[in-house]
Amino acid sequence: MPDADPDPTADLDADARALASAVRLRILRLCIDESLTNREIADRLGRNPATVLHHVRTLVDRGFLAAEPVRRGARGSREVPYRATKKSWRAPDFPGKWQIMASTFLEELHEADPDTVRMARLGVRLSAAEHQELTARVDAFFEELAQRPPTPGGRPYSVLFALHEDTARLPRA
Repeated sequence: MPDADPDPTADLDADARALASAVRLRILRLCIDESLTNREIADRLGRNPATVLHHVRTLVDRGFLAAEPVRRGARGSREVPYRATKKSWRAPDFPGKWQIMASTFLEELHEADPDTVRMARLGVRLSAAEHQELTARVDAFFEELAQRPPTPGGRPYSVLFALHEDTARLPRA
């Protein structure tokens, strides 16, 4: 008797677990347009290389990072550079995703030069059609940015968009 088909949600669950870490999301961001070794990633994050290696291996196992050809380090050591595959951009939502993304963004924001931060916050009332139009326009713009090749010599930026129902402004029963 042939084996039963594997659970199609198992891969999605494993991907969700791999992305359910602010450290892993930061690793992906660091390697988005530059290949970095485990030690370089650890140095940039200010973390222990052994701990970072665990996260790197998890991301490689799930296809979010790809190992590039081995290179020789300054002292002749064997170094493996890693590059983000951009698979995370296509990853489906999972429970807790927005909390991890917000937490990661806040970590990065705290490290940013305050003079480089631009934020806006707005409360609006939208019909269902207007809400759909807004999300479609933002999704299209983010997709355009995601597909754009890095500008040579350009500065790196982080962009987060959040849209949520403003429950404090809902009518009270």
